[in-house]
Amino acid sequence: MAVHDAMDVLNGKWKISIISSICYYNKRRFSDILNDVQGISNKMLSKELKELEINKLIKRTVLATQPIAVQYQLTEYGITLKTIINNLAEWGIEHRKVITGK
Repeated sequence: MAVHDAMDVLNGKWKISIISSICYYNKRRFSDILNDVQGISNKMLSKELKELEINKLIKRTVLATQPIAVQYQLTEYGITLKTIINNLAEWGIEHRKVITGK
């Protein structure tokens, strides 16, 4: 049941990539995440960020700039995913080597 609960929060095509972008750069603006996550639309990114915020994994901060900018960062709770993200990245690198033979 615990794995099911975790996957329920992190489900979908984009959430892990969004969290990874914020995780590796600490603080990211909407446009930065949009550039990092290839193939995601503005509308989908906005939806996914709202869901991550509802689940207390990211914090949204409106900056007092002209024009107004919004910045995202992991919450203390969201930072607990950093080890999982790092492990996934390491596994992905090794998996690519196994599959490609390089």
